[in-house]
Amino acid sequence: MGADTRVDVAIQGIRLAGPTDAPVARRAGAGPSDDGHLLLDGVGAAVPLNPRSPYTVRGGRLLLDGADTGMGVEAVARPRFYDLTTADGVPYEQIARLHSSHVLATTVVQTCVRYAESERCRFCAIEESLRQGSTVAVKQPAQLAEVALAAHELDGVTQVVMTTGTSNGRDRGATHLARCVRAVREVLPDLPIQVQCEPPGDLATIQELYDAGARSIGIHVESLDDEVRRRWMPGKGSVPMSEYHAAWAEAVRVFGWNQVSTYLLVGLGEDPDELVRGAVELVEMGVYPFVVPFRPLAGTLATDVDGATAPDPAAVYRVTTQVAAALRAHSMLGSDQAAGCAACGACSALGSCSGEEVAS
Repeated sequence: MGADTRVDVAIQGIRLAGPTDAPVARRAGAGPSDDGHLLLDGVGAAVPLNPRSPYTVRGGRLLLDGADTGMGVEAVARPRFYDLTTADGVPYEQIARLHSSHVLATTVVQTCVRYAESERCRFCAIEESLRQGSTVAVKQPAQLAEVALAAHELDGVTQVVMTTGTSNGRDRGATHLARCVRAVREVLPDLPIQVQCEPPGDLATIQELYDAGARSIGIHVESLDDEVRRRWMPGKGSVPMSEYHAAWAEAVRVFGWNQVSTYLLVGLGEDPDELVRGAVELVEMGVYPFVVPFRPLAGTLATDVDGATAPDPAAVYRVTTQVAAALRAHSMLGSDQAAGCAACGACSALGSCSGEEVAS
């Protein structure tokens, strides 16, 4: 797949004929959403569903303004575990969702202490899916174990990603994550799990997450520029960068080289050269910088209040290729991570820019 096309599609999305063309899709919620999960030339991609996109699909081919790009497109099939409910009547789909073709993802606590407008990350819609009734506020460990087992047995899920809204506690939500990890590992002891959280106030919590059974961890900063952090994430941006660096270092010690990652969003106004330099520093300390274009999502302050727009694809491609080069130079592959966003790769073009993508 052409890396530049993969970047362009990640920003402009694809115009589909109807919802049945992307039966696995997500609206609102934590992380990249308003997307459909497709295979582009056999490679997983979480693509914005954009009715104004110049990209369309016909006969299983990706078209740009009606011309065949040479890429095949296949929708990820609706998983069978979506048809089940827990013993207490909660649809499995409200507990965890399929991402790409083989990743089970869940937000174990769908509320965030930083969700007041003055504190909220302007690109985040974590509580919108809760307001829409498409999820539940707190996923119980036993529920997650039940859903993970079904997803693995019925749909061949090969990894799990667990994230959480930030809590008021010193652990910032990591303790409940550990409980959920432990429950899933009890029924699926060999299924790789990634956890995602803010830097916990007590760094010993990172060891607790590993001891519970997580094998990779995402500590997501989104931007390395303090001015950008204050503007785009006033609550989360109050956590000093020194806490992030301490948490990353401890996580590398506990989880190992290239089992730690962080999101970096391109398009928030950070100087691209500074972003690349910061990403290279992360690579050198063993942290995988998962570079993703900022996506204006419905239900976020960035879209509904600020009117923010997606970044220039050429700028995203330049940043992504430069970060991919640093990853290659340090033999750091997303596919070598046990689980998580870098291991999946559907939301980023890093895999295609580094030449490591393989068919899902």
